Amino acid sequence: MITRARKPVLALALTLPGAAFADGHGIAMYGEPALPPDFAHLPYANPDAPKGGRIVTGEAGGFDSLNPFILGGNVPWNLRYLTSEGLMGRSWDEPFTLYGLLAERVETAPDRSWVEFTLRPEAAFSDGTPVTVEDVIWSYETLGTEGHPRYRGLWESIENIEATDDRTVRITFSEENPELALISGLRPILQRAQWEGRDFGESPLEPPIATAPYVVDDFEPGRFISLRRNPDYWGADVPFMQGQANFDEVRLEFFGDGAVVFEAFKAGELTTHREFNAAVWNSQYDFPAVERGEVILEEVPHRRPSGMTGFVMNTRKPPFDDWRVREAMIQAFNFEFINEAINSGDIPRITSYFSNSDLGMREGPAEDMVADLLGPFADELLPGAIDGYALPVGDGSERNRAGVRAALGLLEEAGWVPGDDGVLRNEAGEPFRFEILLQQGATETQQITDIYVQALARLGITPTVTTVDQAQYNQRTGSYDFDMTYYRVGLSLSPGNEQYRYWGSEDAALEGGRNWAGIEDPAVDAMIDAILSSQSREEFLAATRALDRALMAGRYFVPVWQWNISRLAYYDTVAHPDYVPIYGDWIGWQPDVWWSTEAQ
Repeated sequence: MITRARKPVLALALTLPGAAFADGHGIAMYGEPALPPDFAHLPYANPDAPKGGRIVTGEAGGFDSLNPFILGGNVPWNLRYLTSEGLMGRSWDEPFTLYGLLAERVETAPDRSWVEFTLRPEAAFSDGTPVTVEDVIWSYETLGTEGHPRYRGLWESIENIEATDDRTVRITFSEENPELALISGLRPILQRAQWEGRDFGESPLEPPIATAPYVVDDFEPGRFISLRRNPDYWGADVPFMQGQANFDEVRLEFFGDGAVVFEAFKAGELTTHREFNAAVWNSQYDFPAVERGEVILEEVPHRRPSGMTGFVMNTRKPPFDDWRVREAMIQAFNFEFINEAINSGDIPRITSYFSNSDLGMREGPAEDMVADLLGPFADELLPGAIDGYALPVGDGSERNRAGVRAALGLLEEAGWVPGDDGVLRNEAGEPFRFEILLQQGATETQQITDIYVQALARLGITPTVTTVDQAQYNQRTGSYDFDMTYYRVGLSLSPGNEQYRYWGSEDAALEGGRNWAGIEDPAVDAMIDAILSSQSREEFLAATRALDRALMAGRYFVPVWQWNISRLAYYDTVAHPDYVPIYGDWIGWQPDVWWSTEAQ
């Protein structure tokens, strides 16, 4: 048993009508799980899918670590999803619902002040050894104290974790936060014996032993990773896993940049490719394999929030500690012209953090519950949070005169005026200087930056653009050693505790954290609290829309376009079910429920 000191309560007390007691096969954030206790498979999985064959994907960049659970090293982004499992598994066809995986049963208190998981007796690691309650407790503690900072928040919210019998673990929380019960079910479970007497952060090229159907079979740092399906995978008969993990091999190939990845796909070295550039999709997917019908082109819509993608400004450092400067950077970004140049104008802009969903803020002044939530912070909130904020819309011309005029006016208010030489300077005569940090291999990002820099030059600003390799990029962004950089934050239909990681004040100084902008705003913190303390769907919607307003008014990002559809190209050697889940454009769908058409 591990007992920890109680933390201050962050959320309000609640009874969660319709979102409380769980006792059985699954747990939903709100209401009941959509699938009954006797469900046979997930609705987007094909239980008759053949086993065998392989899928090969291409990645830009490299890697020097196979441990996705620690801060150090460069790890392929999808490795932790392919090589580990939690006590529960997430359905990608519901906003936030979990079903039994390693655990056969989940139970919570009516107020979700504790959660209890009962392990399946057959649950085992990839080496055949059984998963024990001791492994579970060790995993929570080790990840929370020695693992990546993403795991720290949950551990700090656990008051007590203990075995109540030889297959059951109970976790008691130190704060009233109903989402913690679900987050607990998703923590990866690792083998304690592998790290007995060793530093969890050592041997980065030794993959942790876990329970997933895939294990690392072969690799060459920076070039490829081959994962093979474990023929003795413990969960082959678990309902949640029916129709999943169908390939015998999942192979990740690494290349210098995205353009090379595309060429490798055209040459048949890869079996699947996701295209982010609409102009390329419309003009360059007429190569011979497409004409022969060997490559299938598919546009898959989704219904999740846009999240935020664009140039993030580091508010820890001047000049971006001034909101007027940040708004000037947004005004100077000529979205309509850039979108036409790169995407033929075919991709819509991100209009807020939760755009493309019901969670996004509404136009005009805040009303009703949203206004009530923001009202106590009216004196501190930046212009637009309550009265309404919208991104500027240009005329599509390269000069973007209206945007330039607006930017110059804001900069002058902030103390920056053009000198006789046309260079923007402050009262001390210092030129307006900052650095845009980019990662090697990001071809499209470089194109966007090039056009943006030309627009900034019209203001008398010439940023330094620094391009570094992946290792340097991770090190610099992890320590917030940047002025402006390109960043993407993906958001779900069930935002919760992770919002503290992205925007919360406590994480603004956390090394390796996700709050790259350095946001420290009591209103933002309070809106996240309100999300977590929502007792109804109405309260939840109001809280997310209020958070959206506070973040947009903060002017932390220069937003670009959203991917409200996925453009997938794949060879006819792989296939997927006809039913596509609400999150089903990539994560949780490929390669999970895809299969090889060449398998018998």
